[in-house]
Amino acid sequence: MSIGEFRNVKARERFHAVYGRLLDQLWSAPRDTIDLPTSFGTTRVHRAGPPGPDPVVLLPGANGNSLMWHRYIAPLARHRTVIAVDTVGEPGASVQRAPLTGAEDGARWLEEVLAGTEATAAHLVGCSYGGWLALGHQIHRPGRTAALTLLEPAGFADPGRRFYAWLIAGGLAGTAPRPLRPWLARRVGNSAILETELMELGRASIGFRRALPPARVFSDEELRRVRVPSLFLLGERSALHDPRQVAGRVRALVPAADVEIVPAATHALPTDDPELMVARILRGAVV
Repeated sequence: MSIGEFRNVKARERFHAVYGRLLDQLWSAPRDTIDLPTSFGTTRVHRAGPPGPDPVVLLPGANGNSLMWHRYIAPLARHRTVIAVDTVGEPGASVQRAPLTGAEDGARWLEEVLAGTEATAAHLVGCSYGGWLALGHQIHRPGRTAALTLLEPAGFADPGRRFYAWLIAGGLAGTAPRPLRPWLARRVGNSAILETELMELGRASIGFRRALPPARVFSDEELRRVRVPSLFLLGERSALHDPRQVAGRVRALVPAADVEIVPAATHALPTDDPELMVARILRGAVV
């Protein structure tokens, strides 16, 4: 199995020029930047807020990185240590050296990241693929996680034509002239296209070849092993899955879980309503 990497030096340099500029522009709190060695390569994390063993750890969705959380850093860092992760194998500042072959490898990678930050009671916050990684970690490597907040987590349905159509429509809408984007965002149901800087970063990452395992659907037995307090936040208009079906399954299998279906929200939940998401993350954390 291959690893995620840039196609050539030029593509890597182009991406990192944009990444570095936007990190300085968008990151709204004092930060430490750390490169953590893991079995799968070097993982870049950015840390803000007061030190402590119980950080809020932010995991991005597929083809994303720590910058997707830029609106979350300052309000969360006022209360807790915040660690924003560039997932190994995604376009970011991490460097993958070995392939991840499934959820168990993803859990091992995340366990090594948490150990490297000396977290012993982390509050994992995962969006989409990041939510799948967070759940996989709790299933396969429990112990360092005290709570989960999952925004539109993958792992409850195989992506179908509707989801890929949503991705394509959002990508095309993101290239439209800026005055048209608010209308297009409502039309295609993707608020992320209004994040001009993230759209620029996405275009800069076109030269990256992603090679991570698909987010396979979790079994009932696996979900029963999730024992920590967990908040599942689902978009009413999600293109990834049927939120009511997901909510029913979670309520039946995960006793410590709360589920909220956010009215009118889509799979782009982190950009649909950042203030609401910050409030829900803080509600799930012990502050």
